[in-house]
This record gives sequence, C-alpha cells and structure tokens, in this order.
Amino acid sequence: MAVLALMVASCSSEVEPLDKAEAEQQLQELVQDIGAQDALVTTRASVSIDTQDLADTLPNIDIFPIVGSPRPGGTQIVAEIFVSTEKSGEGTNGWIVEVAESFNASGQTLDDGSTAQVAIRRIPSGTGYQYIAANKSLPAGFSPSNHLWIEMAQVHGPMTPIREQLVPNVAGIVMKSETVEELEAKYGSLDASVLVEAVIAGDVVMGYTDPFASSTGLNFLLTVLDDFAGGEEDQLLSPDVASVFEAFQQNVPFVALTTLQIQESVEKENGTLDAFVMEYQTYVNTDSLRSGFEFIPFGINHDNPLYAVGGASAQELEVLELFAAHAERQEFRDRAADLGFVPPDYDSTVAIPSGQTLIEAQQLWKDKKDGGRPVYAVFVTDVSGSMSGTRILAVSTALESALGFISPSSSVGMVEFSDVTRKRLEIALFDLNQQGRFAAAVQEMNPNGGTAMYDGILVGLSMLVEARNADSDIKPLLFVLTDGETRDGLTFNDAAPVIAGLGIPVYTVGFEANLDELAQLSSLVEAASINATEDDVEFKMASLFNAGT
Repeated sequence: MAVLALMVASCSSEVEPLDKAEAEQQLQELVQDIGAQDALVTTRASVSIDTQDLADTLPNIDIFPIVGSPRPGGTQIVAEIFVSTEKSGEGTNGWIVEVAESFNASGQTLDDGSTAQVAIRRIPSGTGYQYIAANKSLPAGFSPSNHLWIEMAQVHGPMTPIREQLVPNVAGIVMKSETVEELEAKYGSLDASVLVEAVIAGDVVMGYTDPFASSTGLNFLLTVLDDFAGGEEDQLLSPDVASVFEAFQQNVPFVALTTLQIQESVEKENGTLDAFVMEYQTYVNTDSLRSGFEFIPFGINHDNPLYAVGGASAQELEVLELFAAHAERQEFRDRAADLGFVPPDYDSTVAIPSGQTLIEAQQLWKDKKDGGRPVYAVFVTDVSGSMSGTRILAVSTALESALGFISPSSSVGMVEFSDVTRKRLEIALFDLNQQGRFAAAVQEMNPNGGTAMYDGILVGLSMLVEARNADSDIKPLLFVLTDGETRDGLTFNDAAPVIAGLGIPVYTVGFEANLDELAQLSSLVEAASINATEDDVEFKMASLFNAGT
C-alpha cells in the first residue's frame, strides 16, 4: 500500500533472536537498569464519541504527485486522472506515464479546437477511492487496479465507463515451491478455495494486505468471503460467513500494510509466512521471486479500468476517450507486455458484488480481522527536544485523530521517551475513561531532552509481555513515533535480539528520522515502518491504526 509510503528493510544480516524465555529474562534486566519513571496521567480530556472516517484525515491531494504532466501553451482542456501505482510509477511501473507523455506530445484536438491533455496523478487505488467518496478532490478520470473500487465509488456518485480494461493483470497467491508440493500431495489440485481450507487447517501460513488500501487485499477478502458464502452475494455478510471468517483470521499471523512487508516475511529464513498475495505484473518483475516460488491466480481480474468521475465535463470526457484510444495503439500494447502486463490464462469464478456490499465487507474485516483475539497496544512517543514546534503539534493532532480508529474493545497503554523514559498510561481497556486519559497524555506532551528510543521501546514491550503472560491469547502490538536518531541509552544492537525473541511486532512512524534503522527495527517481527511528514501524518497514522487496532 503505497498510500502509507511504507518502507520495509531487507536487513544486511538477520538478527539472531533469543529464545522467548531468555528474551523475557534479558528484557526484565534491561528495563530494571533503564529505571523508567512513573508519570501516569491523572486527568481526563474530553473526547468525541463520533465515528471516525479515514476520509476525514485525507491530506492535501498534492501529496500525491502529477507524473504525466500537460504540455504548456495554447487553449487546453486538461483531464486529471487518478491512476494506481503499478502503472503510474517508475521503471517497470511506468506504463501509463509513457502513454501520457506520448499523448500530450501528440497535440490531439477536441471538436472545439482545444488541445487535449491529461495529468496523471500517482495515487494508490484505495486512497483515490477515499478522495472520490469524500468528494474532497474529484479528478476527471479514475483508473484503479480493479473494478471493486469503481463499484464502491458508484455508491457515492455516477461513474461513466471509458474503458473496462486498459491493461490486463491478475492477483495471485505467491507461495514457496516446496509448500506447493506439500499441499498438492495432501489436497490434490491447488486453487484459492483449497488454500483457504489449508489455512483454516493450519497447513499453510499466509498473509495478505489491508483491504482498505490494497486492491489485492480487497480482492482476497472478497475471494475468501465468496468461498465461505458459496458464491451467493446475499450471504457474503451473513453471521455464518462472519463466524467462519473470524476462524480463518485466527490462522493469519498478520495483515500487512504493503506487499513488501509480507514479501520480506516469506523470503527471510525465520519468517512466519509460507505464502502472500501480489499482482502478477509485480511478481514477474521481482528478481527475488524468479525461482523457488509459484504464482496461483485468485479472485476477480485486475483489468485496470478507466472511468470518468461524475463531475467530468463533456470536454473532459472527450479527452479521456482520446487518451484511451491512444493507449490502445499497438506500440503501447507491446510496451505493456514488455513491462509484465501479460498475466497467465485465468477464468475468474468470483462475481463482483455491489459497492455497498464491498463497503460493508471492509467493515466486517475490521471487526473480525483479529480472529477474536483481544488487541493490546502500547504507544511509545518521542518527546525529545527536536520534536518541538510544528512537529509535536502535527503528532498530537494525529494521535487525537487516531482515537476514532482504535476499537473500544482494544486495550491501550502509553510510554514517552526523551533521554528519560516515562510511563504515562498503564494498559487498560480503551473505554471512554481510557480514551480521555489517552487524550490528556497527548495534550500534555512537552518536548525536551535527548533521544533514548530503545529504552522507551523496551519499557513498552515489558508492559505487553506482562499482559501476555497473564493472558496468552492477546494480540500485542507496539507503535513507536519518533523524529530522531537514537543518541542516548540502549542501541539497536543491544535491543534487537530481545525484540526479535519476544515476537511482538514493533510498528514505527518516522519523521525525517533514520528510516533505514526504523525499517530494520520493524522488520525484526514483521511489522511496517511509515515515513511520515507533518502534512500527511494524520492520514498515515489513521490508516495504520484502522488496520492494526
């Protein structure tokens, strides 16, 4: 999910984790040496009980760049198009950018003599849908990876088809070849339905991406629900299907924020995953997957449609039609094939449901994604001196906004660090009282001093270990927000074997920080690292907490 600009590092050398018991023992000794201060919040701030929506946190659209720019001069009609990242990026992901540059240089004219131009905005499919659904920034055209987002967008306003397919692609499950052989020996043929059965049986461990952000993740969610519903749309959201889906989720170790996050888990020697989801065009362009892995198509096709958005003018519709015709030229068909848009033969048996059903399926996923396991989350926040000014204000706003994306059934704690570590909230059920204490802790953040990030992380982990020892069924998560490089206290090398041995995911949000180190930290237990700015931190954190808590 490029929507979060996530970075997952491939470590130069994998950290050798301690075994769990040794990790807990060493954690206890290190935390005792840290000597964290008890500075527990004693007040409660007022909080809103209104349901939050991701659309409320959307940043200025200019966060997402124009990559196929109109040429200056003359009387022009420019049609802006939101385009998914696998075709609006760079290199092998830049197909539509090449088409747009050629089209804009061609000087084609409309019936009124105006010059037709397009502006390609690189934006993940799920995020583009959010802008359209919120009526916050409407383009003339929308080209997501698949039709699911089109169906959902039509709930919020009319969408006019320009082309049902620009370039072909399919989603698939990428699996280690040895795992494929084992499953085929037990189950015979291997398809998505069999894989779902194998996950429930515990014969394969797989991961998929956030269906609020990822086209492949949303497609996989639909495929799983469709399998449980026997292909009946009116049963997709039934209590029986929801119950079986929750059981399925019990055997999914985590839902990733990006394909890169789960790809790394499959590739690393001590990763937990045997399989993950990915688009075929990305698969064939990933060198590390060229041997030892197989691709098994699933779900609906990823046809990369192009639709006009409701408010598009007659002239913009004419531009979109000319652009689509330009993209159909043989040279661009050939170029698409060169870039990997030549998926294997595959006949989908999954029907596309209504947009409203898909929207409700996303909510079902959010309610059931933890497989019935209670989530325990500790937030570790950087209050060092470098966080002063607009940066701490942006983080405060983001954390207060995040309140609406944390389930009241989760349990939440908070730790602050500068060159001193302070416990601010003991872990407690995130009811209105704890929400008020959380909001008060955020409002009281006062940046000063140095940066002892690993001290804060280990104190937060010790709180989660204590909770896990009391109830082994919980799902513990740690979230770290920091802007600086660690200069005080423990180092990565001190803490990494302990963190890896504990097996608790550490999600990091970095503000102009040492992003490589944060990504390496998060990769220890298959979490994600977010590169945030003051402009987009609210949306990125809301997306993270929507998926994680």
